Amino acid sequence: MNIYPIFTRRKSTVCHVGTLTIGGEAPIRVQTMANTSTNDIDASVEQAKRCAYAGAELLRYTTQGMREVESVAQIHAQLRSEGITLPLVADIHFRSDVADAAAAVVEKVRINPGNYANRPDEIDERFTRLLTICRTHHTALRIGVNHGSLSKRMMDQYGDTPEGMVASCMEFLRIAVREHFSDIVLSVKSSNTRVMVETVRLLVKTMDAEGMAFPLHLGVTEAGEGEDGRIKSAVGIGALLADGIGDTVRISLSEEPEAEVPVAQALIRWFTDPLSPRYHDLTLSVDNNTVRFADNESDWSLFQLHAAAECGRLLWDNHATEIILSNPHFTDEQLTRLASDILQAARVRMYKTEFISCPGCGRTMFNLQKTVADIKRELTDTIGNSGLKIAVMGCIVNGPGEMADADYGYVGAGVDRISLYRGKQCVLKNIPQEEAVEQLLKLIEQDKQHE
Repeated sequence: MNIYPIFTRRKSTVCHVGTLTIGGEAPIRVQTMANTSTNDIDASVEQAKRCAYAGAELLRYTTQGMREVESVAQIHAQLRSEGITLPLVADIHFRSDVADAAAAVVEKVRINPGNYANRPDEIDERFTRLLTICRTHHTALRIGVNHGSLSKRMMDQYGDTPEGMVASCMEFLRIAVREHFSDIVLSVKSSNTRVMVETVRLLVKTMDAEGMAFPLHLGVTEAGEGEDGRIKSAVGIGALLADGIGDTVRISLSEEPEAEVPVAQALIRWFTDPLSPRYHDLTLSVDNNTVRFADNESDWSLFQLHAAAECGRLLWDNHATEIILSNPHFTDEQLTRLASDILQAARVRMYKTEFISCPGCGRTMFNLQKTVADIKRELTDTIGNSGLKIAVMGCIVNGPGEMADADYGYVGAGVDRISLYRGKQCVLKNIPQEEAVEQLLKLIEQDKQHE
């Protein structure tokens, strides 16, 4: 059957983030997250400038404690003194008091329901207080649920499921509605593209049933880097943009944050620009369990994004298991490999080692980009395309949870200290970073010998 590429945007309410609006009639916004230490003011300001010049419309900083709140305030002041009005977002985990303090100094605060509070009465008290502070300072909120960090209460009730993620989000959202606070954006993210898409769709359905239409932040967590990270992001985010869902986008790559911005911009243009080739030169169909995608753009990186964005949704919604790509500018070998990469990113079929890696932030205490490259190189030389899933995570905030379906995990545990996991079990704790890659390889080799 033919698939007609019609884009109709979901209608959402408006969230005000400083002078920026998200949702409503506003364009789909592009954001990213700093990976400098928040307490390194000069480095953070310089990186913020690069992100702003690249086209980022919001920039998020990890804000672990009160010292980081003070640092974000200094970064904010210095950027404004230089005429840079990029809204800043404080990313908060575990400490509601830090969220309260940050709400007075930045345009937006992100909280994670999974580690904000656990008991319903505690949630109500803390969150109501935060809403009051945000209202006083005209600060927006993101309720950001991560697949890898659901609270114990939600896990006990729902398990590691989309239903649990949506329930966690709605618990906070209903309090905000009760308190008449509307400057809210929602996100429900996972490193598993299929889970991410299913959860966002379920959240929209749940909000619709309760008369809510809050704007949505889209992202695939721990997507990785290079071509794999871009393809995986496009599969998940593209499936939702094709549904008309999404008001702001963040591409999570294990690269510098400014590198994320053009990827998000390209995806958004593909779906929303009336002059996009999607509406003029695209051939897209599904028959006999096969998705067929044909496009004549000559830019390989754009072709990858477009093919991934269109095919993922059709693989899931039409239960397809194969992809045939056509483009006269590229070789059959390139097109076949890309089709396999998309199938893997959509969790339809594994054919090579998958690397799940976070983008890094101020919590990361080792060189994440170099480590990912080192592990990829060493494992490719040692085990080749084994079909294993290897997770490289900067810290424990989402690490053990987001890598729940990984075979092995390499997780930051402190300054130059690493913990290694086999599945969900930590098998080596707080080992020196200089030993960690070698120890990971030994662990994999030992397990292979016992198979």
